[in-house]
Amino acid sequence: MSRNWIAVASADHVRTGRSGGFMQVCHGKAAPLKRISPGDLVAYYSPVETLGDKARLQAFTGCGRVKPREPYQVDMGNGFKPFRRDLCWFDTREVSIQPLLDRLEFSAGKENWGYPFRFGLFEVSEQDMHQICVAMGL
Repeated sequence: MSRNWIAVASADHVRTGRSGGFMQVCHGKAAPLKRISPGDLVAYYSPVETLGDKARLQAFTGCGRVKPREPYQVDMGNGFKPFRRDLCWFDTREVSIQPLLDRLEFSAGKENWGYPFRFGLFEVSEQDMHQICVAMGL
């Protein structure tokens, strides 16, 4: 049975992953990627457009299904060797989280709705993933 996840990354990093067919979380750490399994759904939430930006984006910026390949490490130079997983990205549109906040189980009625995003990757219910996917045009 597949599980549902929200991953967090800036929108420009999500676009890089989409163009390369991979996902990366938590600044390239391997452990979070080992928690997910082939067939799981992942929706990306982007708090900002570019890492370090102060202007808020607060949008879901991509969604896909985890492919069977195990996490693998890549050398991006300058000593940065992040771990990635292959992801079959869906053709979706970016959508603000604001209209969804009262409909998502993890955020409805919560003043500090953004708290779970601090973990970089967290599991959500099938209902929440359905709401996000519908909003993104799936």
